[in-house]
Amino acid sequence: MSNLNAVREHYDEFLAEYYDWMFGTPVQAIVEEQKVALQAAGVKSGLGGRAVDLGCGSGFQSLALRELGYEVLAIDTSEKLLTRLADRAGNRGISTRLADIRGLDEFVDGPTFDVAVCMGDTLPHLPQRQDVSRLFDSIVRALKPGGRFVLSYRDLARSALTGSDRFILVRGDAERVMTCFLEYRDSETVTVTDLIHVRNEGGGWGLRKSSYTKLRLDLGWVRAQLQRSGFTIAEERSGRMCTIVAAKPWGMPGE
Repeated sequence: MSNLNAVREHYDEFLAEYYDWMFGTPVQAIVEEQKVALQAAGVKSGLGGRAVDLGCGSGFQSLALRELGYEVLAIDTSEKLLTRLADRAGNRGISTRLADIRGLDEFVDGPTFDVAVCMGDTLPHLPQRQDVSRLFDSIVRALKPGGRFVLSYRDLARSALTGSDRFILVRGDAERVMTCFLEYRDSETVTVTDLIHVRNEGGGWGLRKSSYTKLRLDLGWVRAQLQRSGFTIAEERSGRMCTIVAAKPWGMPGE
């Protein structure tokens, strides 16, 4: 099974059921947080503008962009999460597409969007580093001159965790406990195993588990690939989550 198929199966057959729960916050509160974060990244109110959410999940950023006034195209490989987003969006100006984000060029014809976002932890799900570089090329083609690209992803490129530190508690309550286990295979990838203990009707506990591979992406490498694609870097922040705000320059060749 290819890595992307493994990721798709991990979400639709395993994680989608618990996706919103594991954040531990009401969905609308997360949407409000994302709206503030996008505004802080220079995403202005977008009445009449268009935005694309790459790897949208159940739609935290898509809903935030819509509340900022954008017409949103939300793309993901998880049918279950897209269905959840569609149910939440109703007729509020968000269209969903079940697709691989690496195929952005196939359904976007030239500079179309004012804003692109790829947030949460979508980027490390791509199979290879070359896919990251090509995606950046596609995004810069899809953005209008002056358009913003907001990117965030989990930093797995730092020193590998060892021993019991590889077990990370994600969230727990009286009915469910979610733990993540990391296995560092090499300098470029890490195998992630999600373990969810679920209380059953008899009062005991059952275990569900699923694994997939993520890329370890150094912030400096990601920055360099964005610049190679033609973006200018407006802001970057490192930490447990890396965030980069990039812009497509006015007057890029071919515009």
